[in-house]
Amino acid sequence: MALYGGFQPPRREGYPVNNTLTAKEKAYVGLVKELPCSVCDAPPPSDAHHVKQHRQYTVIALCKSCHQGSKMGWHGERRAWAIAKMEEIDALNVTVKRVMELLLKG
Repeated sequence: MALYGGFQPPRREGYPVNNTLTAKEKAYVGLVKELPCSVCDAPPPSDAHHVKQHRQYTVIALCKSCHQGSKMGWHGERRAWAIAKMEEIDALNVTVKRVMELLLKG
């Protein structure tokens, strides 16, 4: 299928063009959704916010308000983020830390 006026960009190795997730990616995203919000600590389930589309291992656990809320959310005015003095990289760090704590618990 040709895109962009007849030009089809090459597929970058390891990054599918569509949203098909591998079993490991599905498991990781599912685990992130079981975490509390990385900004306000609201209890799970959480949304999995993608820092960059199609990068399944850079997802952040966010409650609906911190993710999509018009006033508080990342896709809104980001007031919760300002209150917590956080940026995406800070929230990603919290998420990764919590995932590692879960994995190393057993």
